[in-house]
Amino acid sequence: MNYLWAFMILIGIVYASVTGNLQGAADAALSSAQEAVQLSLTMCGVMALWVGLMEIAKDSGLIDKIKDSIDPLLHFLFPGIPQNHPAKDPIAMNIIANFLGLGWAATPAGLKAMEKLAELEEERRRIQPEAMPKGIASNEMCTFLILNISSLQLIPVNIIAYRSQYGSVNPTAIVGPGIAATAVSTMVAIVFCKMMDRKRGV
Repeated sequence: MNYLWAFMILIGIVYASVTGNLQGAADAALSSAQEAVQLSLTMCGVMALWVGLMEIAKDSGLIDKIKDSIDPLLHFLFPGIPQNHPAKDPIAMNIIANFLGLGWAATPAGLKAMEKLAELEEERRRIQPEAMPKGIASNEMCTFLILNISSLQLIPVNIIAYRSQYGSVNPTAIVGPGIAATAVSTMVAIVFCKMMDRKRGV
């Protein structure tokens, strides 16, 4: 990606020089940098608000209650994870954060979940060395990654913030279409994962 962006910037500068519009390119770069800083400040405020609310919900015990309520769903999605395995907590946190549109809060939980799933796979490999070659993602890892990408969202916080920043008359109008789109993508993800699990004999 770094090479791609560097190539695009270089092509832009060369084209602006050839067409005699180098000043316009410089002005656009400066205005874009200013706009990027303003957008970053807006997103930092939104992130601070929602991540703070997530921490309050966690400290109040609300997150634990939600995790307990979705435990049957987690067992359905990840039948290979033992009932009380520590991977379930960060997986639940990731799903809850994504559902609320909090991609920033979901990322640390997702990384922790992958770490715990890797530990689970190491435990299996010690018991059955031929079960899964080292370096290959387990079924649970693949399922979690696909669900994380599809991510059913109730409130698309990021998109609402972007729309508000760029002057949308009704930034929250995206909520309905966002729920519909992510519901379809999540359903397709679940069906695909179950089909692949059945194919692998899970």
